[in-house]
Amino acid sequence: MKKYSKKSIAARAKVDSSKFYTLEEGIKLAKAVAYENFDPSLDIAFKLNLDVRQADQQLRGSIPLPNGTGNSVKVLAATDDVAHQEEAKKAGAEFAVGKMELEEILKKGKFDFDIIVTDPKMMPTLGKYGKVLGPKGLMPNPKTGTVTPMVGKAVQEIKKGKANYRTEKNGIIHTIFGKKSMDDKKLLENVEVIIDRIQKLKPSAVKGVYIQSVTIATTMGPAIKIELKK
Repeated sequence: MKKYSKKSIAARAKVDSSKFYTLEEGIKLAKAVAYENFDPSLDIAFKLNLDVRQADQQLRGSIPLPNGTGNSVKVLAATDDVAHQEEAKKAGAEFAVGKMELEEILKKGKFDFDIIVTDPKMMPTLGKYGKVLGPKGLMPNPKTGTVTPMVGKAVQEIKKGKANYRTEKNGIIHTIFGKKSMDDKKLLENVEVIIDRIQKLKPSAVKGVYIQSVTIATTMGPAIKIELKK
């Protein structure tokens, strides 16, 4: 049986596990019961009626958020197009490199960045290091917008803040929509954009109730059930 700390138990006691809260109420409550000694992220989780064994029901992608996630990320942009390298730098990329420089960085195995954005021509080079990049979550993917000919635009969106999502076992999707320190209105705008996108991603093969449940929580806080508007 999982053991909870005194702070965790106290936080859970303030949440009515039988109640469904509005998004506004849920955000306020999540922030109120947060007990982390840092500025925690806020996460939204969906339980979806999906059969993840079917390729068309494996959802994955990214959603640009109107107010960002509150997290800062270091970006490496990889392209041999010098003009695109300059665009990536102007968009805020910490590193903008061509094929030779990329190879040198990958060979060293010391990755001082959080995300790689690349044009499709660089993928054969990155593919050789897939076994290293994959487990670290650094392998670019077209579905998350990190493999694109528009490298500068992709860097700009990442710097503004994007919510990445991917279907897990049992049809669960969760993603960050902000930080506790952010204004409630901005958090609400972010989470509404995410919910709208997930609703629109419903596969045509899915019958019955698509979104079975929704919860929000801070990094270590208790899950708060959310009632979606009809």
